[in-house]
Amino acid sequence: MKSFFESVGRFARFCGTVILDVFRPPIELEQLWWEIGQIGSRSLPLVAAAGLASGVIMTLHSRTYLVRFGAAAMVPAVQSLGFFIEIGPLLTALLVSGRVGAGIGAVLSNMRATEQIDAIESLSVDSFKFLVAPRVLACVLVLPPLTLFTDFSGLLGGYLAEFAASHMSGHLYIERAFSDLRWENFIPPTIKTSIFGFIIGTVSSFFGYTTNEGADGVGRAATNSVVISSLLVIVADIILVRCIFLVFPETAL
Repeated sequence: MKSFFESVGRFARFCGTVILDVFRPPIELEQLWWEIGQIGSRSLPLVAAAGLASGVIMTLHSRTYLVRFGAAAMVPAVQSLGFFIEIGPLLTALLVSGRVGAGIGAVLSNMRATEQIDAIESLSVDSFKFLVAPRVLACVLVLPPLTLFTDFSGLLGGYLAEFAASHMSGHLYIERAFSDLRWENFIPPTIKTSIFGFIIGTVSSFFGYTTNEGADGVGRAATNSVVISSLLVIVADIILVRCIFLVFPETAL
């Protein structure tokens, strides 16, 4: 129990340092741009494929039950509301935590094990601001656009499944999909993915940057990054959903 609370305290202090260093000049723009490319462009095929497959599966399941109640026309609306409000943000965050979180944890822990971080500090460079802050900020900035790709890939998958079943036109599908979707339904769930990005970037950087187990800790840091960040994303999603309903009560209607 003592070790657990010590770890929580170290992580809280680490988060505070990240927040301060993200906004403290100078900002490593070149490193930030490189991390955005690594996290964003390489995650795009994964989230697009997952969104497309999830859209097909969701439409096949929802259509089966809606047809029984004579509500087949509601399939596009159910698809869009489900993806934009909940499925898209959570699915994107979990996919990114699996791919990016493991990568950040493994890279930083390997740099620590091979004393590359010590070498950077010997050159009078702030290793925390150079290695950790750009990765966390990149995750915060990249998650919302990736979520949009997941959402629209899900709609595309849903349309393909619906077209195969009922030959619905694309214009009619889009009209029905966005008929019940308002800005207050769309913006808050997308913005909350920035918080997911902060969680993923901070947790994975924490396990990678603070490891002291040598080469044996590289795999453990990568595993802990994925597991803990995924669990915290799910817990944060539960809390944020409730907060969104309190701040934007019309989204619960």
